[in-house]
Amino acid sequence: MDFMNAMDVSASAMAAQSARMHMHVQNIANADSLTGGPDGGPYRAQKIYFKTELDRASGLEKVAVAQQRPDMNTPLNFSYEPGHPLANPAGYVARPNVNTSQERVDLRSASRAYEANMQAIEVAKSMAQRSLELLR
Repeated sequence: MDFMNAMDVSASAMAAQSARMHMHVQNIANADSLTGGPDGGPYRAQKIYFKTELDRASGLEKVAVAQQRPDMNTPLNFSYEPGHPLANPAGYVARPNVNTSQERVDLRSASRAYEANMQAIEVAKSMAQRSLELLR
């Protein structure tokens, strides 16, 4: 693998981790949104899925975002607030299924993965520079 290919692979991973960070920030920002969901109900946490793609030109596999979609498997949270205008007949208000603590942990993980790929690009760049210096 040459240095440019290593940088391309790391750059694709950085783009994927950037999308992941954006999704976690979006989830945290909407943790209290009682409307705006796909059915007009509370916001649903988003989940992101990655895939590998073969770059036919270089023969390398790169990472890409496959899709981002609402988490329909995790149940919504409910709080008993009988006077709230959005309360159901039993007095419960449906709240987003966002776990802000987990979102912050996952955001930190995505940030670290982004930084690791950035460091890999720096190492590849440094190795390429040293190789050129040896050829002089």
